[in-house]
Amino acid sequence: MNGPRHPILRVSALRKEFRIRTRGTSRTLTAVDGVSLDLYPGETVALVGESGSGKSTAARCIARLVEPTSGEVTLGGVSLTALPRGELPEAYGDLQMVFQDPSSSLNPRMTVRTAIEEPLRLHFSLSRAERDDRVRQLIDAVELSGELLDRYPRQLSGGQRQRVGIARALAVEPKVILLDEPTASLDVSIRGQILDLLGRLQREKGLAYLFITHDLQTVRAIADRVLVMYLGSIVEEGPTRVVFDHPTHPYTRALLSSAPVPEYGRHKKRFLLTGEIPSPIDLPTGCRLASRCPLAQARCSASIPPLIAVSPGHAAACPVVLEASQPGPTGAPVAGPHAASVSSK
Repeated sequence: MNGPRHPILRVSALRKEFRIRTRGTSRTLTAVDGVSLDLYPGETVALVGESGSGKSTAARCIARLVEPTSGEVTLGGVSLTALPRGELPEAYGDLQMVFQDPSSSLNPRMTVRTAIEEPLRLHFSLSRAERDDRVRQLIDAVELSGELLDRYPRQLSGGQRQRVGIARALAVEPKVILLDEPTASLDVSIRGQILDLLGRLQREKGLAYLFITHDLQTVRAIADRVLVMYLGSIVEEGPTRVVFDHPTHPYTRALLSSAPVPEYGRHKKRFLLTGEIPSPIDLPTGCRLASRCPLAQARCSASIPPLIAVSPGHAAACPVVLEASQPGPTGAPVAGPHAASVSSK
């Protein structure tokens, strides 16, 4: 009998604030506000939302490329947020990141061979011959020709550069890869090839992916679970098919209604928001969608709604919708610091 599954990555109440000056006054911009999630081995969790929702900042805080203001990130039971900066390189053996623009993440002065070899030198004690063998294994794993090893990034196509970035991430044999819009800058045909590659590598190596994207068709195709983010907070989460087929939060409904997702919206009335997205420097009280939501009531501006269980593994932060769709009391708020990590797996 199998024992309970444990998350490889756990994020608890992650928050990131930036101090900025506007018109001579110092103000706080809240980019990430209380994000929690669990990620299990071999699983893909998608973090979705419009530009400016805070999803990329959340990923960078998880990797501590940006220091979070508060909250905790644990990787394999080790607190990344508690580690001194000098010990982070060792932790990065289990956690790697692939960025949207491979041109900016690859050193233009390094050949493909040197770029892939660099993490091997930092993390492993290998001979030159062993490193050469490992580089060739990695370039083969991402389906690139060995003839490219002595080329520079400028001599590669966008898809080839992204494959090199993935090979670099794989070099240290990580357990978790944070993928920040990894196909957004690629042509449509190349996107499919990269997604197929990531899927194969995940199956072969048991990798866990946190996939940051605004592309809902990609989410539908690859993600086990989805977390919907609006102005720094998670407003809905659950198994991907459940959320896409039965969206609950008005923001999720609006995203799906406006996106070209073939499985969603057929024979359904479009759900539209009004007005502009509030500034993260001057966030409204209560529900942050209230000023744009056609279902908003006076009470929506009184307090920030918690994530409430809709069904097993599915939660949304909108009691108005839940009360309208369920007889009697609404579901119970999802308890604990991992409100966004209710897993169906």
